[in-house]
Amino acid sequence: MQQAIEHPWKLTPAEAIALQKTLAQRVERADRLPAIRRVAGVDVGFEEDGRMTRAAVAVLSFPQLTRVEAAVAHRPTEFPYVPGLLSFRELPAVLAALDRLHTMPDLILCDGQGIAHPRRFGIASHLGVLLDLPAIGVGKTRLLGTHAEPADVKGAWAPLFDKEETIGAVLRTRAGVRPVYVSIGHRVSLETAIALTLACTPRYRLPETTRQAHRLASVDKA
Repeated sequence: MQQAIEHPWKLTPAEAIALQKTLAQRVERADRLPAIRRVAGVDVGFEEDGRMTRAAVAVLSFPQLTRVEAAVAHRPTEFPYVPGLLSFRELPAVLAALDRLHTMPDLILCDGQGIAHPRRFGIASHLGVLLDLPAIGVGKTRLLGTHAEPADVKGAWAPLFDKEETIGAVLRTRAGVRPVYVSIGHRVSLETAIALTLACTPRYRLPETTRQAHRLASVDKA
């Protein structure tokens, strides 16, 4: 796997924050997308009381959403749990899992935030910038910001604001369930991120990419 940018991972929290602020300037908030034929989801779990990070990636065809390829990687956990800095804890194992793929996806949907982050550099932005791949953050919970409640119909959404800046969308992927929090990761506009998230979420609350990666990560304990 060829990374567009590389940086050290053994950092202090203060050094990680400074790096986020620098790399956030590289995030592209407009569409620069290839033809989308393969979409991927990544999921991370921890074993051995958190000492080992387990990352899974599931690659699906698009728009069919059938499994094409999957990979799992284990890495020692070297960064502490610090809210807002989770990408430094999780991405080394995610990159190792992606490195095991035979073909890179055209788009990655991350179970987490993109620019809907205090420094506009959540895990989706971090991964997208490192790989220079289109990426979208689809979080189950809100990290920050305020919003109105979207209508209770699939596809309805409301802007997510941090002060006066729109940092994401609160998207209803299914009627009668809680919305998800969609934000730009890299190389995709918010409008396109919403449309692609919906295209990857045909039946359930979460995108099929996330569901399959989570299932793979949960089953594999080797």
